[in-house]
Amino acid sequence: MFKRKILKSILIGIGLAIAILIIAFLIYFKIAVTITPPVPDNLAALSLKRIKADNNFYTCKNSWLRKNKSELWEMYVEGKPFEIGVINGLLAKDLIYEQEKAFTNEIKKIIPSGFYRGLLKYFVAWFNRDIDKYIAKEYKLEIFGVSKSASAKFSNVGPAYQRILNYHAAHDIGHAMQNMHMVGCTSFAAWGSYTDDSSMIVGRNFDFYAGDDFAKNKIVCFYNPDKGYKFMFVSWGGMIGVVSGMNEKGLTVTLNSANSEIPYTAATPISIVAREILQYAKNIKEAYLIAKKHKTFVSESILIGSAEDKKTAVIEKSTNKIDLFYSKKEYLICTNHFQGDAFKTDKLNTENIKYSSSEYRYKRVDELINKYKKINYETAAEILRNQNGINNKNIGLGNEKAINQLIAHHSIIFDPMKLIVWVSSNPYQLGEYVAYDFKKVFNEFHGMKKNTEICEQELSIPADTFLFSNDYKNFLVYKQLLNEIKTNNKNIDEKSINKFIN
Repeated sequence: MFKRKILKSILIGIGLAIAILIIAFLIYFKIAVTITPPVPDNLAALSLKRIKADNNFYTCKNSWLRKNKSELWEMYVEGKPFEIGVINGLLAKDLIYEQEKAFTNEIKKIIPSGFYRGLLKYFVAWFNRDIDKYIAKEYKLEIFGVSKSASAKFSNVGPAYQRILNYHAAHDIGHAMQNMHMVGCTSFAAWGSYTDDSSMIVGRNFDFYAGDDFAKNKIVCFYNPDKGYKFMFVSWGGMIGVVSGMNEKGLTVTLNSANSEIPYTAATPISIVAREILQYAKNIKEAYLIAKKHKTFVSESILIGSAEDKKTAVIEKSTNKIDLFYSKKEYLICTNHFQGDAFKTDKLNTENIKYSSSEYRYKRVDELINKYKKINYETAAEILRNQNGINNKNIGLGNEKAINQLIAHHSIIFDPMKLIVWVSSNPYQLGEYVAYDFKKVFNEFHGMKKNTEICEQELSIPADTFLFSNDYKNFLVYKQLLNEIKTNNKNIDEKSINKFIN
């Protein structure tokens, strides 16, 4: 009995100590973890206003935002960093709100407890307390400009600038902490004898899943900065980093996560590294040098397509080393493991190859490329939409071994030599791939004041016929039931369970 009392006293003491530490922790971070925004040289941009010129069409100076007939948002912006950020924020303020709402709602689903969400918030604030030291001033200015239009409804999460800044590291933190269960992208490139016109085709599925609502409002951004090259990328409200994009020199960038160690300190978000490459590199060598100079806190494969080099390469980067991988063939495949000599025998990489779906998807893409032999933008779409396994085996809808896992935020195809890009419309990669002529957008739609379709309709790829099948309808029912089971598993009746199994 005496021993039990002592043990109880010790446990109560430990509990009180932990409680005091948590309270001190929260108080400290409320006071100490605040990132100071950069100071713009000129604040004139703050006087700018958004003009609603038509339904789902807004303008601000020479910049504009519109929604096309395929439900993709399209944005053109120009100017200096702070001005571009302010204009981006003004034009897309409704989309920034919807994106932040979708993101915070998904966090609530993953972490239902308000207490634990609070702990997560302060952990992220502490973890990223020095993140601004790893981001160039021009991008901080741009993010600060965007944050001026962030909604006050999410101020409980943190100050606007700090929130938008930290969201740029959400991909990295989620990727590292969840061991990439949110991210399993597939990309490939073909050139020379493996294309039907000896040019180059690059295709990728961005399988970053943060809920269906997060992928609803994709933005196809066309950026004309005061420094560097013009470029386009696929993004969402508030995001200035790049995960898929192409610049005016025909250099393309796509990100594919690799297995990472748990990071212990902030560094440059990988999307900001990709943004710098897209804005300032014209070939593979320049892209590699930009990636090399940055410290990142996740491992990533950065597939670079280069019209100047007439080939592609993968920059393989971890937290402490970097490699440049070239294929010995006239095509290259990039999933979620490293291929170069620098990482070939690393334990994390070998385990990833052994236990994840990465190698399986790699082999399936290889099989399909050699089946088609001559790749063009239409066959690239067929590969990106493929749902079967090796040897065309039916492996079930939504299988992570499939190239098309039915979770993609977006899918994209580039022709770097012709400067044409195709972007998928909802849902996933099943909707129409909308085609854009890069030069035409910048030359003809700069300063657009009348709502006009800017895509190349004759080059667009029709929606996948699977979208209209009974199998797809059944898949939607399955997803709905799965969500109900996850969120309300204590009150699911037997009838619903049997329906889900069927």
